[in-house]
Amino acid sequence: MYFAALLARTEDGWEASDTELDDVETLSDLTDLAHEASVDEDTVLVFIEQEDAWFGLVRVEGEDDPRIFVSDAAAAARSSYGEILTKELLGGSADDDDDLDSLDLDGTEEGEPVRADNDEEDETSASAESVPPGPAGDREILADLGMTVRDLLALESDALGEIADALGAAEMLETVR
Repeated sequence: MYFAALLARTEDGWEASDTELDDVETLSDLTDLAHEASVDEDTVLVFIEQEDAWFGLVRVEGEDDPRIFVSDAAAAARSSYGEILTKELLGGSADDDDDLDSLDLDGTEEGEPVRADNDEEDETSASAESVPPGPAGDREILADLGMTVRDLLALESDALGEIADALGAAEMLETVR
């Protein structure tokens, strides 16, 4: 079960809204959601949490590239929404499947072994196994907003509540939970 929320920083403080991730398939989709919540291209934080397994943050400011942090990359890579974030963090792209230039004539990517038709191994789980456990991404994603790297890395249960509390947006986040 996922929980996702957007926190948009405005002149009056933080505004929170829950968000549905049903139509999110790429980091671009997630960034577009953040832009829609933004007032005057202010800071928007996207929170994604899968129970107590992992949480992720995406920070969007204006036209800058999104900044991403994931609490446990290996756990996130095994989930659909976390995979979007970990692919970006580990140098892959959610759009890699559409890159026709890297395909060989047999339909495999360059350097990829040809798979037997009866090989039922899930590609997602194979790529998730190669993701290192532990935090990944921009550890200073919240440093200028009141949460130190040390505090961010120490978060365990109710991480999003603690983050919102540090940002002064706990009440806002609780209204959308």
